[in-house]
Amino acid sequence: MTTNPASLAPRILEQPERWWEDLAVGDVVRGPGMTVTDAHLVTWAGLTGDIVSLHLDEEYAATTQFGQRIAHGPFTLSLALGLITQTGYFVNVVAWLGLDEVRALRPVLIGDTLRPEAELIEARPTKKEVQGIWTLTYRAVNQKGEVVMTFKSSFMVRRRNSTDA
Repeated sequence: MTTNPASLAPRILEQPERWWEDLAVGDVVRGPGMTVTDAHLVTWAGLTGDIVSLHLDEEYAATTQFGQRIAHGPFTLSLALGLITQTGYFVNVVAWLGLDEVRALRPVLIGDTLRPEAELIEARPTKKEVQGIWTLTYRAVNQKGEVVMTFKSSFMVRRRNSTDA
C-alpha cells in the first residue's frame, strides 16, 4: 500500500464530472448490474399501482407461458435508466426529453441480473451554446447476455465551461 507523503489526511476522490463533449457518437456506456428480486416486484407494484397477477401471484403466473412471475416492463425500463446514471455520465443533465421505441424482447425473471448499455447515436448542440442534446439507444442485458429490452432516450446536457444551463 502506498501513502500520500504530502499529507497524512486521506485523499478525497470523487466521480469526475462528465459533460456533453465527453461522449462521441458510437460510444457505449455500460452500467452496473442488479439482480431482480421479489422485493422489486412487490415494491414496484405498490409504488405504481401496477398490481397484476402475472407479477405478484405465483399460482396464476405458473399457468402462463412464462411458468413463473415476471418483472413489470416499466420496472425493467426504469432500472436500466437508473443503473446507467451510476456511471457518472448523467451528472450534468439539464432535462430528460423523453423515450421512444420501447420494446420488451424477453421476460425478466426473479433472479435475473440486468445490466444496462447505452450507445450514443446522436450528439447535437442546441441554440443555447451552454448545452447540447444526447440521444442514446439503450439495451437491458441479462446475465446470459440476452437483450431483454431496448429503447431510445434523449437528454439535454450541460456543455463544458458552461455556467448557466
